[in-house]
Amino acid sequence: MEEKKVTKAQELVYELRIRDAMTKEVIAIKPGQSIKDLRNILRENRISGVPVVDKELMVGIISIEDLIKALAKNEMDAKVHEKMTKNVINLYEDEPIINAVKKFNKYDFGRFPIINRAGKLVGILTQKDIIKGLLKRIESDYHNEVLQKYREINIFEDIVTSHSNIIIKRYVVGNDFIHGGEASEEIKKSLVGIGVKPDIIRRVVVATYEAEMNLIIHADGGEMIAEINRERIKIEVRDNGPGIPDIEKALKGGFTTAPDWVKELGFGAGLGFINIKSCADEINLESEVGKGTKLKIIINL
Repeated sequence: MEEKKVTKAQELVYELRIRDAMTKEVIAIKPGQSIKDLRNILRENRISGVPVVDKELMVGIISIEDLIKALAKNEMDAKVHEKMTKNVINLYEDEPIINAVKKFNKYDFGRFPIINRAGKLVGILTQKDIIKGLLKRIESDYHNEVLQKYREINIFEDIVTSHSNIIIKRYVVGNDFIHGGEASEEIKKSLVGIGVKPDIIRRVVVATYEAEMNLIIHADGGEMIAEINRERIKIEVRDNGPGIPDIEKALKGGFTTAPDWVKELGFGAGLGFINIKSCADEINLESEVGKGTKLKIIINL
């Protein structure tokens, strides 16, 4: 049987939030400043673009490409708001890093402005920031795992040798993207607390996150129930949503019924079940159109 393995980095892109990796000290420009001012800011700071901010709210973004076009037309006295891009694709600080990774892959941008839910600019995120954030967290987690390794294993053995099952139940609210990933994070914390091995936890994190996002995107919410015993972790995901019309097609990947606005958020690519299968030792998917879906994930210990 092929060994299921999830790397620490793969686990963390689901766990970490964008605010954990972004650069918080943002160099910005005001809409009333000139293109000459933009040239000086880009040159002095050795950057290729800046967000445009008015009263702490981001109103656009302007880049070195906009500067070059203004130079070609001899429009250096033009105002930034005349040349900036107004329809900016941004990310929210409380989104998981995985969303940023998907958008970097989709748009091939060098950076994304980061805002809070009130629309205030709070940071900038580059691919280099993501790498730095992951490395920093990996280093921290490595030391914690070493320090707690034997104590946690003993705790886990004390529990599982009693032949009792541990049940973790979480409810997920539909369309609640702000809190997406919190249920899987709570399950992870419980597994860490009883000393489940890190490589197993990583697989659980990816599988439960993808299952949780399916509840948020496609159903009106639902339940996630993790049952742990000495041999395996069983995760059941249940909803009363619209159901899946073609289970075989859904399991192959690339098929999605997510609306366009969900795709613009970076979700609904149709790869959720593929990622779950790559982490699980066994999955079983049952669904009835108009009545809901039940997914069972088994990860052996």
